[in-house]
Amino acid sequence: MEKTTLTTQEVADYIGVSKDLVYAMVRKKEVPHVRVGTRLLFKKDSIERWLTTKEEESIKNTP
Repeated sequence: MEKTTLTTQEVADYIGVSKDLVYAMVRKKEVPHVRVGTRLLFKKDSIERWLTTKEEESIKNTP
């Protein structure tokens, strides 16, 4: 069975940023996530949609 969630470190590695930046984005509610007890989890498909949205926004805002 394929894993459907990512850890904070896995998201950081996947999008190419530091784990601290992922935590900062979570605090600002900038990235989709769920809390399970004390753990933060990220649904793979939600991260994919979030990245697509961010990409589309950057294309629109490029002169």
